[in-house]
Amino acid sequence: MSSDPQATERDDSALPTGRIASHLGVMAAIAAVMGLMVAGLAIPFVGAVGLGAKKVSDGMRNFPATLETNALAQKTVVLDRNGKQIASIFDENRVNVSLTQVSEVMRQAIVSIEDYRYYQHGALDLKGTLRALMTNKVSGGQVVQGGSSITQQTVKLTLLANAGSDPDKIREATDDTYDRKIRELRYAIALEETHSKDWILERYLNIAYFGDGVYGIQAAARHYFSKNAAKLDLREAALLAGLVKNPVGYAPTTYPDKATERRNVVLNRMAELHVITDSERDAAKAADLGLKIRKAKNGCVDTVAPFFCDFLLRFLLVD
Repeated sequence: MSSDPQATERDDSALPTGRIASHLGVMAAIAAVMGLMVAGLAIPFVGAVGLGAKKVSDGMRNFPATLETNALAQKTVVLDRNGKQIASIFDENRVNVSLTQVSEVMRQAIVSIEDYRYYQHGALDLKGTLRALMTNKVSGGQVVQGGSSITQQTVKLTLLANAGSDPDKIREATDDTYDRKIRELRYAIALEETHSKDWILERYLNIAYFGDGVYGIQAAARHYFSKNAAKLDLREAALLAGLVKNPVGYAPTTYPDKATERRNVVLNRMAELHVITDSERDAAKAADLGLKIRKAKNGCVDTVAPFFCDFLLRFLLVD
């Protein structure tokens, strides 16, 4: 997926003052409703640790107005002169696809379980944040975040992708600090100012990790079910949507019982939101996982033309 396939870019990269004020108003509303103690947990920007609205506003303005949404790393495919695949090489097993190449039920499943109001709210989901406050905790000055919108998650994953193997940038993208929370929200607001909801969802589906060394929905569909993302059905979509929360802990190849339980949580949520009927939910829950694992080969070993493949790689890697 290119860095700009469906985006509607604006010439003025500065975030409008009114937009900042709007989101600061949301923060203030949460603080007012939940009280000062909860406000420290809440956004988690304002309140108990002495971060006032002015500091938040200054922080929002000091961070860059735009987020670099570079093209995501994906597999390189080596073909012979007849177009037949010889080998695939990758650091991240990913095949980028457009949102239209993802089945509707897969899109519904991921939105239902990760951010059911995604198309109704802005960068920050007030209701989701308030709901998450009930279980959030602050320990040793570190904030445990919950209720992140799909846009916020996309920002975090993009920052990690941009960090590459740089340990300082990785730490900056993952530290549980207030500066990081403010920076992520700043980027999330800007991302929604310059890109459509569909574009952000597309990027999220392509950047998310699904376990077993698989990145993105297309590679996940091929790996777990030997099919393209466009062909995923309800049972399969619910399993994959459940994986993004904890790709290791819910890994269907390692913990099938936990994967089944998580899949059923997604199905129940979809039925609760009336995305699917109760009978559709029950039929999907009664089915097994339906895995058809197809591991992607990586590199030149065990290919039909290993010497040619290796020669090509060496040639391409020459400075």
